[in-house]
Amino acid sequence: MTEFSELYRKYAVDVFRFALYLSGNRGDAEDITSETFVRAFAASDRIEEATVKAYLLAIARNLFLMGVRSSGSRQTELKDGLRDSQPSAYDLVEHKAELSAVLDKLRTLPAVDRAALLLRTLEDRSYEEIAAVLKITVVAARVKVHRARASLLTVRKD
Repeated sequence: MTEFSELYRKYAVDVFRFALYLSGNRGDAEDITSETFVRAFAASDRIEEATVKAYLLAIARNLFLMGVRSSGSRQTELKDGLRDSQPSAYDLVEHKAELSAVLDKLRTLPAVDRAALLLRTLEDRSYEEIAAVLKITVVAARVKVHRARASLLTVRKD
């Protein structure tokens, strides 16, 4: 192969995948991949087309091993109790679906019940204020908020 960019285009994904498999770390795999191609480009020997992939993977493996030897204490085993603080993709999709279901259910509530619930939860209004705004009794305001909440709780069970 005479064109270096063609070499990179053809084998970079394979080298990266191999480096990621070895290191288990995306950043390290990116570093190993880039260093592999730098070394292949700087090599004084001519690269044989028939063995170019094996040659590149051998460089990547050697770079990984050199990194492991030199970092020694840098890589430590993770403790079981550590968790990623960010929600997983599955959790995000599940919450989005649940939110959509709750909003759909909220739209089906009678307007007075929906208004009472929103005044109580979003506006943090007292039952007396809700009763005054909706022109209903305080007891009716409490009942409407309670029924609206109960109705929305059934969404989680479905």
